[in-house]
Amino acid sequence: MMKVLIALFVVVLVDVVASQCNCNTMKWARCDGTPCQCNLQFSSTYKQPIDCTTLIPKCFLMKAEMYRARNNMSTRSIGGKPVETAFVDNDGIYDPECESDGKFKAIQCNNTDVCWCVNSAGVRRSDKGDKNIQCVPVETYWVRLELKHKEVAIPLDTTKLRTGIENALQERYKLEKKFVTEVQYDKDGRLIVVDVQKPKGQPVPDLSLMAYYMEKDIKALPLFYDESKPFEVSVEGGKVSMDQILVYYVDEVAPTFTMQKLTGGIIAVIVVVSLIVIAGFLVLFFLARRQKAQYSKAQPREMETMS
Repeated sequence: MMKVLIALFVVVLVDVVASQCNCNTMKWARCDGTPCQCNLQFSSTYKQPIDCTTLIPKCFLMKAEMYRARNNMSTRSIGGKPVETAFVDNDGIYDPECESDGKFKAIQCNNTDVCWCVNSAGVRRSDKGDKNIQCVPVETYWVRLELKHKEVAIPLDTTKLRTGIENALQERYKLEKKFVTEVQYDKDGRLIVVDVQKPKGQPVPDLSLMAYYMEKDIKALPLFYDESKPFEVSVEGGKVSMDQILVYYVDEVAPTFTMQKLTGGIIAVIVVVSLIVIAGFLVLFFLARRQKAQYSKAQPREMETMS
């Protein structure tokens, strides 16, 4: 009887210890050991050690998500890829090259010979080229969040909404309130525009962390260990949830996109507009010629009448 009790105690103790060894900021992490150490799986042979006391670098998160996608490990609770040939807009996710501290390398090639330059948020900021493309690290110093909130019983006060957003960003994403420079609100459209900025030349904070975690909170499921706590903004004692999010990135140096990489749809529009303009000029040209010819024919008749 005593042996059974001891065995049960050991099992309970192991469960308690295991429950304490988890990564609150990353649900995909695998944690064990004493002291507790957590890792993110990047490949079948490599696990990246991570610090779970803070948000995980975006580059590490993207690598982990790509690994899970390649191995049919859904990044959402339901849905996912039905068959290998299916494809979706994956929100710009690719398998990035990361520095040892989790920052994106300035040049990304996604395991191909096609390469491009990215900013500190890992977002492409140049045309695609070959491996000889020249890229330098460029910091994203300004992020604009366009949020659309769900229906609420009473209209929201803009000042109190800003306070709620500042509190939510600080509590959930560890972003100091001073970096929230402006909050605009369209009550009729339920649209909230939040500008988050840091001084140029300042590497901290990494604004991509907040933006990436928030995108997953709103578009899919939270990346935090406790998925039951969604992103919500407290306003006058009530909770405001978000329906949509769109993120704009502003870099310290302007991106270098060119016309040659515009999408087919945009190029088609430009071509059509150009043809319309050219056609308009041709019509004016021929009308002018026709009027000139008519004037030239009319002149001799006038001379004959006068004589």
